[in-house]
Amino acid sequence: MELRALRYFVTVADELHFGRAADRLHIAQPAVSRQIARLERELGVRLLDRSPQRVGLTAAGHRVLDAAREALASADRVRAVAREQAGVMRIGTGTGQFTARLERGIDALRERAAAFDVVLVDLPLPARLNALRQGEIDLALARGVRSAPGVRVLPAWTESLFAVVSARHPAAGGEVVGVAELAADPFRTSQDHDLAVLTALREAGVQVRPGRRAGTVQDTIVEVGSDPRGWTVLPADQVAEIRSTRVRAIPLAPRTTIIGSVAVPDDLPPTCMAAHQAAFGD
Repeated sequence: MELRALRYFVTVADELHFGRAADRLHIAQPAVSRQIARLERELGVRLLDRSPQRVGLTAAGHRVLDAAREALASADRVRAVAREQAGVMRIGTGTGQFTARLERGIDALRERAAAFDVVLVDLPLPARLNALRQGEIDLALARGVRSAPGVRVLPAWTESLFAVVSARHPAAGGEVVGVAELAADPFRTSQDHDLAVLTALREAGVQVRPGRRAGTVQDTIVEVGSDPRGWTVLPADQVAEIRSTRVRAIPLAPRTTIIGSVAVPDDLPPTCMAAHQAAFGD
């Protein structure tokens, strides 16, 4: 019996919907259905009542659900003990993001705890949070996330947002810039940052028209620097890491901010949560 199948079953039982369960697991819906059908065959009982209108637990499903939760919790405890003995901390991050914050945070944690090795795992934000839920990483850094199912999201820092424009852009010499001044120009986004940044802009009442998406923040910066009218928006931490002389970073007016958070497992002891939050915060 695979733990994966038990995890899929528990997720469907939580959602009572195969599509929503697949979204939470970040996999295709048919894969969820196949795993649960295989689990039912292996156990010799029907766990779910399925119809076009609804999904429900059978009597056997209710009994198996409690045991499945216990099995998954036990497996998570085994992994936690193994990681503790191995002295490894796996941190979820994004490509080219959080560099200075990671360095400060890791140093702060090492002052409080025994020596440990660090493994950085670069993943897009949804996959990063899912890896944390699945016990594949120990904590994750994220921007623009207030809550997420199955994990605890701890607000840790606030960053100002900056417009990043080509050095040849008419706004490049200004001390501040309003988004309205840039709205007619092509706005560049990347898969690494656009969702969190666009959400922060929208909540501040700022509307932009996303253009073609680049692969990474670094790619976006190169594209902006190559286009006299190109621009994007980045948080302060990422602005501090720009090395290109082909772009300029200008504070937005009015000032617009984004929240950065540390995401940790739901069952992490409160003292550890507080330590992680403080280590990576401002």
